[in-house]
Amino acid sequence: MIVRDAGDTWQIVLQPDHAVLSEQLCTAWGSEDLVAPAPLKPLVISSRRHDDGWAVWERSPSLDVETGRPRSFLDVQVPLHLHFYRACISAVTEEDPYAGLLVSMHGAGIYRGRYDSQPSLRLTHADDVRELVDSFVAEQEEGYPDRIDELGLDDDERWVNYRFLQVFDRLSLYFCMKDLDGGESDSLEPVPSDYAGAEAAIAIEPLGPWAVSMDPFPFGGSEASFTLERRLVEKRDWSSDEEFQADFFGSSPETTTMTVTRAAG
Repeated sequence: MIVRDAGDTWQIVLQPDHAVLSEQLCTAWGSEDLVAPAPLKPLVISSRRHDDGWAVWERSPSLDVETGRPRSFLDVQVPLHLHFYRACISAVTEEDPYAGLLVSMHGAGIYRGRYDSQPSLRLTHADDVRELVDSFVAEQEEGYPDRIDELGLDDDERWVNYRFLQVFDRLSLYFCMKDLDGGESDSLEPVPSDYAGAEAAIAIEPLGPWAVSMDPFPFGGSEASFTLERRLVEKRDWSSDEEFQADFFGSSPETTTMTVTRAAG
């Protein structure tokens, strides 16, 4: 679950719903300034399915015992995260081996600061089980040479497409985690500009509720719209996970539309 404090409520986005937005961004990506991902199919699949494993945990979400707030994805128990991420990687690989490779890199990259593209990224409890984390990362990385050979994949392309998956994931997380009702600026980097190694930084500026500008603009035309399913759960002091789950599953999901516009000038 992706949890944001929205005043009197908790805004909660389930990971598969966040991934649906990632897929929308991937499908629409590409402009005169920024290259479109290629081949598209494995990027679409990996964008849509990179967080499939979370669906198991989200059937019975819990509270953070220290704060009493709904437990967000960064605070999940790491051994459990490693187990369901292995299953996710295996399932995606069966559908599309290239997408499976990208999801494997994504899973390992969570514990490596997205391979230096977001050093601040870390799961709260990762250091408590560092041996398990390092074993998982090594397990994934040791499999890359065989995967790459089987796909006949150029290594430069692999890294560009890994970066693309991170861009779609992070931009979706921006819409899930930032105050888009009130407006909140941000920046997104590194963003692949081409497949020759050039990269850009995208400035994101609020234009009003659920409307932003992006510069450089990564989509066709001058405006694009996307949707996000979220739940707003009224805050209260829950005494158990079961009480929270009753309120969470009793809430109605709502679909929010966000508009992205080319920056003026």
